[in-house]
Amino acid sequence: MGATVKAVSSNGTYSFTKPNRDSITLLAGLGVEGDVHAGVTVKHRSRVAQDPTQPNLRQVHLIHEELFAEVARAGYEVSPGDLGENITTSGIDLLGLPVGTLLHIGAEAVVEVTGLRNPCLQIDSFRSGLLKQVVRRDEDGNVVRKAGIMSIVVHGGEVRPGDPIRAELPAEPHRPLERV
Repeated sequence: MGATVKAVSSNGTYSFTKPNRDSITLLAGLGVEGDVHAGVTVKHRSRVAQDPTQPNLRQVHLIHEELFAEVARAGYEVSPGDLGENITTSGIDLLGLPVGTLLHIGAEAVVEVTGLRNPCLQIDSFRSGLLKQVVRRDEDGNVVRKAGIMSIVVHGGEVRPGDPIRAELPAEPHRPLERV
């Protein structure tokens, strides 16, 4: 069995979590139709405060459901949409993809991977101590971010749970994901 969409979520107002939907519609160059983070320029509050004219490289947030099992072993219950993601995936190593990877989702939608989600303290407001589970340091002292990836919409389309996901890697040399 290949990579699939497990859940889709969106919210038209600012909140940490996003309710699950039967489907979402991705709009080229904008993001998820009706989602508070959709737009050509940044919509995340911290980014807007820095420079509201920055391009929105965080139009669609994807997170791997395998993370939920990992944090569950540490005692944290997390479900699709709880961490604010738009698309919950299964069977694909999102964190191992290089920048510029195209993810073909369902029949039409295509997103381009821009980088890693940089989780903030709001995660600890959702579940106290969860931030340490999704951001840590490796044995060499490097920061490891596990709270999913961000992307922009290259080609719009409807996305539903059960849709297949196919990764198309960019030309080499590949650039590893960094926070965006």
